Amino acid sequence: MGKLWIITKKIFSVSLVFNALLTIACTVGIFGGFYGYYHQWQPFAPYLISGNLLWVVIAAAVINIFPSAGLGRSLHTGRILFHHYFYGFMVLFFSALYVTFFTSASLLTLFFVNDTSVQINLGRFFLLGGLTLVLDDLPDVNSRLDSGLNWLKFKVGQAGRFVSAVQVVMGIVSFYIFVAVTVSVYNTPQYVTVANFLVIGSYFITSITSFIFVRRKVWQKIAR
Repeated sequence: MGKLWIITKKIFSVSLVFNALLTIACTVGIFGGFYGYYHQWQPFAPYLISGNLLWVVIAAAVINIFPSAGLGRSLHTGRILFHHYFYGFMVLFFSALYVTFFTSASLLTLFFVNDTSVQINLGRFFLLGGLTLVLDDLPDVNSRLDSGLNWLKFKVGQAGRFVSAVQVVMGIVSFYIFVAVTVSVYNTPQYVTVANFLVIGSYFITSITSFIFVRRKVWQKIAR
């Protein structure tokens, strides 16, 4: 039973990292239209006052990655033949081959193209999945990288209260954006798509996770 609980917590940790990456990927896709394809387009207007606010969601997702991965780092799940990052790199490699040879998009534009086909979304999913495994096991990739991350943890821990305050603000703005997107999709029939449901779900988890990490004072404890 104890082993099952450890595995469950590990899956939860990896899922939070994946959600952070999904939030970033979804927002990058929206930026593709906001800054590139559709001039004068304001995403989810009038409920979202400015598309530029979506940068806050990206920042909130980025700042969530470290403590999300940290939840799983303290768990001893063992490994099957190789470290988790090995499988992550393998998934990234084969996903890159799949995108290159079996989709119409390139790796550089995969998350920017306005294409919600099954082939494109599969490529996106597995690339994010591979990157999640790598980030989850990043300290084991290289000893110097591990030392660098520990140094970063120490520096962040010294400013833990400030980082927590920033995360509160990001969480509030991210939750507002989640509400704005939800209301916009509810009131605009053409916005009712699987992609927008993913946006809504990922934004909600990102905002709530920000509040939970602040509540648990992870940034004050992270260097301990």
